[in-house]
Amino acid sequence: MSAVDVLSGPAIEIRDACPDDVHAIASLYAWHVLHGRASFEEVPPTIDDMRNRMNNVASDGLPWLVALYHGIVVGYSYAHFYRPREAYRYTLEESIYVDASMIGRGIGSTLMGALIDRCEAGPWRQMIAVIGDGNNNTGSLRLHKKYGFELAGQLRSVGYKKGDWRDTLIMQRPLNDGDWTLPE
Repeated sequence: MSAVDVLSGPAIEIRDACPDDVHAIASLYAWHVLHGRASFEEVPPTIDDMRNRMNNVASDGLPWLVALYHGIVVGYSYAHFYRPREAYRYTLEESIYVDASMIGRGIGSTLMGALIDRCEAGPWRQMIAVIGDGNNNTGSLRLHKKYGFELAGQLRSVGYKKGDWRDTLIMQRPLNDGDWTLPE
């Protein structure tokens, strides 16, 4: 039995994030800010900053999910509006982070599937992924392709962190009927 088989069973629970998760979420993300290559933040957000981010997502009626492994937060994903202008109201951008010690065990895939399902329960028609460190972030690239995201563009050298330039890849997938029908 592979690690993915072990973790994809009942040990992984996906649920809506709650206020008590903020410390675990902030800690998990802080590792990615300080040691990972995907986040372009250079200073980890404070607990209050993360709480405000979570509240903003919730106040927009959008999902913020956590993955729990035996009751411990090991990943999270959320959707937010791609841009604030009204014409973008049917387009979401997603973010997903998994505890560094748990990468490669199917947690990201479980989170992504649940996030897409939740977003497709709403009126939204497009989902955007902005993948930090683009071509060097192979795990994220594979995950997004698995869920139907297609490359829409690459922004070269738009971030400078830890002594080198970093690209971002822009990927996109339709939600619901995409642009095949008009929104209701």
